[in-house]
Amino acid sequence: MGLISSYNLRSMIVRKGTAAMTAMGIAMVVAVFVMTLSIAQGFRSTLVASGQPDNVMVTRKSATSENVSAVLKPQVPILEAMPQVARGPDGQALVSPELVVIISLPRIMDDYPANVPARGVGPKAFDVRDNITFVEGRRFRAGMPEINVGKQAAGRFKGLTLGSDVKFGSQTWKVVGIFTADDSSFESEVWGDVDLMIPAFQRNEYTSAIAKLTDASAFDAFQAAVAADPRLELKPQREREYYESQSETTATLIRAFGTFVTVVLSIGAVFGAMNTMYALVSARTREIGTLRALGFSRTSILSSFMIESAFLALVGGLLGSILALPINTLSGATGGANFSQVAFDFRVSPMWLGVAVAGAVLMGLVGGFLPAWRAARTPITAALRAA
Repeated sequence: MGLISSYNLRSMIVRKGTAAMTAMGIAMVVAVFVMTLSIAQGFRSTLVASGQPDNVMVTRKSATSENVSAVLKPQVPILEAMPQVARGPDGQALVSPELVVIISLPRIMDDYPANVPARGVGPKAFDVRDNITFVEGRRFRAGMPEINVGKQAAGRFKGLTLGSDVKFGSQTWKVVGIFTADDSSFESEVWGDVDLMIPAFQRNEYTSAIAKLTDASAFDAFQAAVAADPRLELKPQREREYYESQSETTATLIRAFGTFVTVVLSIGAVFGAMNTMYALVSARTREIGTLRALGFSRTSILSSFMIESAFLALVGGLLGSILALPINTLSGATGGANFSQVAFDFRVSPMWLGVAVAGAVLMGLVGGFLPAWRAARTPITAALRAA
C-alpha cells in the first residue's frame, strides 16, 4: 500500500494544475460555509452576552420582546419587595424598571437612517448590569437630558460622539458618556434617564423590569412568587435565556441561507472532484493495468483513488479555513427582534472549522467514489491495451 500511495502522491504533483483547481473549488465551499456561520455565531454571542446568570427579565405575559411589553409603575414596588431580589449596599432592591423604544438615526457610512434602541434606565441599572464600563465621559445625571451611548452605536451613527446633541422623542439630549459592555448588544444602544424618556415618548409605563437575584438558583422561587401574585400579570425569564430566544430567529435565518448556498456550492464541488478524478483515471488507465498486473488488488486500487480524492479535498478544506480566518477581525450589524441595528463581531468557531474540514473530506470521498470504482473494475487486459 505504501508503494501505491507514493504513486498517487507523485501523480498529484505531476498533475498539479488539475489537482489545484479541484482543491480550490472545495476551498471556496468551505470558506463560504465558515464565513456564514461566523456571522450567525457572532450575532448570537453578542445577544447572549447581554444576559447575566443572576438577572431576570420581567415582561408582560403575552410579550414576545421587551419593546412591545408593558410593566406598570405600581408593579415595580411589588417586585422590589420580593425576598429573592438582591439588595445593594444601601439596602435598596436591585430592580431596574426600563423603557425600550426605537429611534431613527443616520448611519455614518451612508447617511441612511436606521433603527437604534434607546433604553430609559434609572441609577440602579448600573448595579443590576455591572458589566458597563465607561471609556469616555461619565454617567448621565438623573433628571437631566443627558444620554450614554454604547461604543458600537457611537461608531456607526451620526451625532453620538461625546459632547454632541441629538434630538429624539420630544427632547434634545447631550451625549455625556461612551460605554462598553463586554461586547454585548448594549453597546448598540443609547441610554438615558427613564423618568425623562417616558414623557418624551408619551408613555405611561415601563416596558420591562430587570431584577438581580440573590443567587441564580433563586429564579424558580422568584418565578413562583410572581405567578402567585394576582397583581402581577408578568412573565419572568432568565435574562440570558431571554436574549438567546431573541437571537434565535435571525441566527436561524442566517444559518439557513448559508446552508442553502453551501449545499448548492457543495454539489458543484462534488461534481468538480468527480470530473477531475474521472479524468485522472482515464489518463492513467494503462498505469492502473500495470499495477493490477503487478499484483495489486481491486480493493487497493479503489482505496488509493479514494485516498487521493480525500487528500485533495482535505487540502481544499484547510485552504478554505485559512481563507475564512480574516473574517474573525471584522464586524457587522443586522436587525434584532425589534428591527433595530445590533452591531457584532464575526466569530470563527474552531468547532465549525473542524466541521467544515470534515465536510470537505466527505465531498472528496463522494466525488471520488465512482471514478475510483471504475478504476478498480477496469479489466487488466483492457487497461494494458489502452493507448
